[in-house]
Amino acid sequence: MTKTPETRSRHFVYGSAKQDFLASIVVFLVALPLCMGIAIASGVPVAAGLITGIVGGLIVGWFSGAPLQVSGPAAGLTVIVYQLVDDHGMIVLGASVLVAGILQMLAGALKFGRWFRAVSPAVIHGMLGGVGVLILSSQFHVMLDDSPKHSGIANLTSMPAAAFDAFAHRDAAAGIGLLAMACLIAWKTLAKHRFALVPAPLIAIVVATGVVAAMDLPIARVDMPKSLSSAVQLPSLDLLQSIPFSVLVQAGVLIAVVASAETLLCATAVEKMKPDVPVDYDRELLAQGIGNTVCGLLGALPMTGVIVRSSANVESGGQTRRSTILHGVWLLAFVAVLGTMVRLIPTAGLAAILVYTGFKLINIQEIKRLKRYGWGEVGIYTATLGTIVATDLLTGVLVGIGLSVAKLLFRFSHLNALVMHGEGNYCILHLSGAATFLRLPTLASSLGRISAGREVHVDFEQLDHIDHACMDLLMAFAQRHEQTGGSLIIDWGTLHARVHGVDETDHNEINHDESIQVSDSSRQIAA
Repeated sequence: MTKTPETRSRHFVYGSAKQDFLASIVVFLVALPLCMGIAIASGVPVAAGLITGIVGGLIVGWFSGAPLQVSGPAAGLTVIVYQLVDDHGMIVLGASVLVAGILQMLAGALKFGRWFRAVSPAVIHGMLGGVGVLILSSQFHVMLDDSPKHSGIANLTSMPAAAFDAFAHRDAAAGIGLLAMACLIAWKTLAKHRFALVPAPLIAIVVATGVVAAMDLPIARVDMPKSLSSAVQLPSLDLLQSIPFSVLVQAGVLIAVVASAETLLCATAVEKMKPDVPVDYDRELLAQGIGNTVCGLLGALPMTGVIVRSSANVESGGQTRRSTILHGVWLLAFVAVLGTMVRLIPTAGLAAILVYTGFKLINIQEIKRLKRYGWGEVGIYTATLGTIVATDLLTGVLVGIGLSVAKLLFRFSHLNALVMHGEGNYCILHLSGAATFLRLPTLASSLGRISAGREVHVDFEQLDHIDHACMDLLMAFAQRHEQTGGSLIIDWGTLHARVHGVDETDHNEINHDESIQVSDSSRQIAA
């Protein structure tokens, strides 16, 4: 029986609705422990993380420009929030997130989404790596039922002593943390077929909670209020007036910039995983601003697009924004109906998930990928990561951006022009770097060292850019050199490919001749 277009349409709608429903369950199961764990890592009540997860699904899901991207509390913002709350208290959090949300909405409305994507990947991954180190080192102490130290360096240096002390005293919290960690690592290997859809963090929490309950271990558990409404802290006008303006602006701008960069980086990754679902980056930035404005009004954690939950959505078959919205519905239903169960969860188990998450954020493989683009990119990554760990997130990001700009300025102000003589009258002018008017003296000096009557081949393979001033200099040299019986030979295909980003395999489409001797006709081509 041949299906009519209407039948195929109904079948598609039913099929996608079913897949979205199943995907939303998986995303909910991944999001639940992460919302709570990130709240604990940020030094705020668990309810603040759950509220952000619910807002990310129910509100941002409707407006999102990246339909399959899941929004919620992010590990990348824990350092900012923890420092803000530690210095000024919870009273400042909501107001700062509100400012960040308004800034994001303005940026989205003004179509600034593309500019947030212009940050160097080395800086972005260095930022995530630095945050990963800070999360891992701080949550390692929470996993032992201890409190994080006053700085990232202190957390790192005290880890060996804390581990030895926990081992010597057979600390129950440490045992539960190791058990949860083992479940996280083992589940990805043991889970097969349909069981692979069950997220590892959920298994880790269920096992850790079950063992603690069965053995009645005396370790810290999650502190959950009786209702989310009791955890909501609406910022008032008096509250806003009591906060130092500089603190509010600095925190709001920092949260907005980091959250926007992380969101759009995540959206790019989701678009690569699901190319048939287009992403509107400006609309996504606007949606994030709406979500963070609501979270600010509710005194909750800031949100971003999050890669772990988004990849779970795509991998489990999510087709439309319904899966993202439904995961928010399930979070709200769980908190409303089964919220008391949260109080059974050991904080050591949640901390173990964050330790593992921090380790994954460091992503050693990213260093290998950056190395393909030169050691300079690796240096920027390392400097960004190290500065974040040693000082703070803002300083680290600014250092990374500063180094990226310095590298760019160096590349566009640096030119090597090397003349290599071969047999007979043959010689090569090898150019690398950027041939701009700033380096005209360097190029002129090299051309001046070429003897009369030589056959000069210009090698552009390692040239990043050449401007009109340098091209004019080459053409003027060619005219003078021809009068002495010499010639200047340029591979125009290679020049076009290197300077204008054309695939070098397409040289024949640019010019059928491998090389063109600079004469009257070739100078017309150059013009």
